[in-house]
Amino acid sequence: MKTREKILKIIRERQQITAGEIAEYLDISRQALYKHLPDLLLQGKIIKVGKPPKVFYALKRKEKDVIKYEIDSEIEKIINENYLIISPRGEKIEGFEGFIYWCEKQNLPVEKTAKEYIATLGKYSAFKKDDLIDGAKKMQGTFKDLYLDDVYYLDFYSIERFGKTKLGQMLLYAKQSQNKKLMKELIENIKPTVDRMIKKFKIDAVGYVPPTVKREVQFMNELRKKLNLKVKEITITKIKTEIIVPQKTLNKIYDRIENAKRTFVVEEKGKYNNILLIDDAVGSGATLNEVAKKIKEKGLAKNVIGLAITGSFKGFDVISEV
Repeated sequence: MKTREKILKIIRERQQITAGEIAEYLDISRQALYKHLPDLLLQGKIIKVGKPPKVFYALKRKEKDVIKYEIDSEIEKIINENYLIISPRGEKIEGFEGFIYWCEKQNLPVEKTAKEYIATLGKYSAFKKDDLIDGAKKMQGTFKDLYLDDVYYLDFYSIERFGKTKLGQMLLYAKQSQNKKLMKELIENIKPTVDRMIKKFKIDAVGYVPPTVKREVQFMNELRKKLNLKVKEITITKIKTEIIVPQKTLNKIYDRIENAKRTFVVEEKGKYNNILLIDDAVGSGATLNEVAKKIKEKGLAKNVIGLAITGSFKGFDVISEV
């Protein structure tokens, strides 16, 4: 048996294994092993999981080599464009391959479930126009006074039965894993829509809702840098309190309103026509609405438009994961 076949065999048997363990098992030097690993990675036969010094190797799932499914080409195209799942071992599996993986985990028939997924996507896509979902009606039913003139989502965070959307998956794991590569991919995915929105609504200033949970890599900071919007940026500050209470820990709407009212400050002077407020995920919308209120009270803008990467489909909802 050739060395590469032996490498694949031990990875298949162990499922996840380090380079050191492979070299020890095959009784070869690491230098000899690293003559083969890069090519196996390039060929898509194996994947790397983790970051140095803890890196493991695992087999790459084959798309349709093991089982052939009779799927309509249009259905497959839509699934390839919309589906993404992050496996428990941290593997990003996209499109139809990811959908097969999810169906197998759920013991569901792929062909039948694919048609049901398309039907569910259609239900939610009906709310989207020009790549934007209008969230104003939901908020009008939540708040007595709505200070946002408009509010939009780029996608729902999750949909019934099938769970988190592609953007929902990317946002969750980009933030939770502090993964700059995934953050970059997500931002590149949404930037064209945000740029079109800036032009469409004649935005002349933008504000980013600051994070409430301390992290080494803050997604909102990465978002601001990589969107690189060519408009004035207003300063929104999150006040540091003795005990930090993140919005996502509050499951009552009045608590969320009080939290936003007392802990966010708009430090800005000037006059703008249209300010765009950007947040990562909107459950209740309390933060966006309270910040919009502060902007209106200071007379900073005629119109305040909210934009979230993802939002909840239901009325008041708690997206506690992000």
